[in-house]
Amino acid sequence: MRGYWHLPALGMVTSFLAITLNQGWLIGLFFCWTAWLYVRKRLGKLPIIVSLAATLFSLFYLPSLETPAPDIPYNGNQTITGLVTSPVHESEAKIEFTLTDDLTGIDFLVTYFGEKREGLHLKHGASCRIDGTPELPEPGKNPGQFDFRHYLASQGIHYQIVLNSPEAATCTGSSSMQHLYQLRSDLIDYVRQKVSPQTAAWLNALVLGDDSQISDDTKQIFQRWNLTHLLAISGLHVGLVVGFIYLFLVKYAGVTKHKAQWSVMIFLPVYALLAGGEPSVWRASAMVVLFIAAGKLKWKCSALDVLSIVFIVLICLDRYIVYQVGFQLSFCVTFGLLLSKDWLLQTSSSFFSILKISFISQMMILPLQVTYFFTFQPLSILFNVVVVPYFTLFVIPLMFAILLLAPAAGFLLPLLEVLFVRIHNLFILFIQFIDQVAHEPLVIGAFPLASVALYYIIFVTFMMKVEAERRKEAFIWGCSLVLLLFMIVIRPYLSPDGKVTMLDIGQGDAIVVELPYRESVILIDAGAKLSFDTDKPSEGVYKQIIRPYLLSQGINEIDAIFISHGDLDHMGSLPFIAEDLPVHHVIVSPYYTFRRSVFDTITDAGAEIVRAGSGDALTVGDQVFKVLSPNTDHGTPNENSLVLYAEFGGKTWLFTGDVDDGIEKNIISNYSGLNADVLKVAHHGSDTSSDPAFLQKIKPAYGLISVGENNMYGHPHEQVLRSLAEEDVMVFRTDEQGAVQYHFRGRRGTFSTYLP
Repeated sequence: MRGYWHLPALGMVTSFLAITLNQGWLIGLFFCWTAWLYVRKRLGKLPIIVSLAATLFSLFYLPSLETPAPDIPYNGNQTITGLVTSPVHESEAKIEFTLTDDLTGIDFLVTYFGEKREGLHLKHGASCRIDGTPELPEPGKNPGQFDFRHYLASQGIHYQIVLNSPEAATCTGSSSMQHLYQLRSDLIDYVRQKVSPQTAAWLNALVLGDDSQISDDTKQIFQRWNLTHLLAISGLHVGLVVGFIYLFLVKYAGVTKHKAQWSVMIFLPVYALLAGGEPSVWRASAMVVLFIAAGKLKWKCSALDVLSIVFIVLICLDRYIVYQVGFQLSFCVTFGLLLSKDWLLQTSSSFFSILKISFISQMMILPLQVTYFFTFQPLSILFNVVVVPYFTLFVIPLMFAILLLAPAAGFLLPLLEVLFVRIHNLFILFIQFIDQVAHEPLVIGAFPLASVALYYIIFVTFMMKVEAERRKEAFIWGCSLVLLLFMIVIRPYLSPDGKVTMLDIGQGDAIVVELPYRESVILIDAGAKLSFDTDKPSEGVYKQIIRPYLLSQGINEIDAIFISHGDLDHMGSLPFIAEDLPVHHVIVSPYYTFRRSVFDTITDAGAEIVRAGSGDALTVGDQVFKVLSPNTDHGTPNENSLVLYAEFGGKTWLFTGDVDDGIEKNIISNYSGLNADVLKVAHHGSDTSSDPAFLQKIKPAYGLISVGENNMYGHPHEQVLRSLAEEDVMVFRTDEQGAVQYHFRGRRGTFSTYLP
């Protein structure tokens, strides 16, 4: 099997893709490929047998996240006994841990939100009695939105319990692993006490894997520029640990190399746990241990073999690890670098070596990055050339040095800190400056499966031509790769399909209209929730729902935003959108009053404010919107709601904001022949709207209700639902069905819901 361990690893990857994408034909394709290699005498029997066995084993061993949650014998508040089987994660906001139930063997995520924690004595391996209600986690209810239920399922957890008080958990005992977890916690606290907050934040992140002290803004910049790998402990950190151990044991302690190697093999798994146990550090540590073991056993193996064996072993130890983004990115980058080692060795220039590594790393993970984050920053390849050496040669070694010297450094420690803080502050300012002036990512949206396969075929072929120094052929394949990415980016502009999406933002409205061929992207309302801390709109709805949806669709600018009226549940996200994305027009009624801060935000961003009233017709792209109301100042924001009439996909649509039944009567009086196939039910289904006479007049076939689950207002009202049922209106509700979409092409279209 020497030299062929990558084949069973690829077989396991194939099974994983077949399970997650529900594409069983991928297994057949892998079998055909291995059979072709055997016929061409490029593979022997043993590699084929092992590869096919690994593929079939993975097909039955790896879990599917689409499998329904297992049934549990609990209903309502219960007392559950079990063991704490995860590290106890504690922050200022919450404490959480995994409890494995003694009765069923099912894992529960147990969370406590609160400041009073004196009664919680939680340790790994503790035996606990928990009083609480097992619940299914909240699912994602919109395209592109983070799905907490899916996230927990990827860790083998299907239920959660939220504790009401510390007294709801009674725990005793611990496991031997608790000593390591406690040591990590003590080290993090020791660093916080010994050095300045800024130094502690970066030292704990880069040495101990705890980035909780680094600001969210900094982490977001690192994510935008594909620099998050610097915050993930991996090969460089493990290499430094190995170097420090060898230097100390061999040179200063007089230990033989043989004993030093054994020390490294024993210590690295311990360090992996102390560093947070993320997949990247386990990969790097396991590879070093396996290399040393192979040397002792006189087993000749390539780096690719070692990587593949570690990949297989980690999956066998934890079948859910393959779903972790860090695991996927770490192995993907390392695999690409190992395949390209000959090309990397063709240059003696440090600058070009780093540039090559950056290029390979970014290109290898591009489809994964787009799948998870929907964007790609081309300039990150060059930016990494500057940032990576700074962290590699200065920051990370200095953090290890400060940790090792802290107990006895004396006056030297403050000097090292001053050196670090001053230089690092300047460098972070430099990164922020680059982010402000050069952050122009490609918003790609989805990366189709066929395009992923084609991408890697073209990229691997391109790299083979580059390595063989066939420049003309490499240029052609490189151009093909650029053309493929260009076609993926512009595919919405070539598509005849359009979409109307009513997002589920809770108790509020946000409707996105995407016209065919991406002629225009239009928002009708953009609600938010009130932040009780600041008494202002919270950016949560925009960041967690609206923005992820727009990015997932490849949308990077808005042609027009219609705001029906000034309530936060209809306009609260407007300033956040204007600050983040180009918005060409904001359209409101003549009686709409802007808050000064909102007005300044949207005008400073370059958006044109347009006022429109009853009888006006506005054209956005090729789409016409007729304004039916207000025709006069009715005195309240709800009654002055902008009412719009339009046609999409062969159906007429009526968007009614929060008008009441009096305005509805005015509308049918002023527009006697009005009818609408699709009605956005006014005021979230309040009984102040949707008058039976209004419904009988406009004769809607579909009713869309944007409403929060278990809202305090009792929306939608039973009388409204009865009135809609009496008119045979098919009702779609965001509280029950999540986002509602109408996909259309030409004059035909169909409705679908995000939740079944």
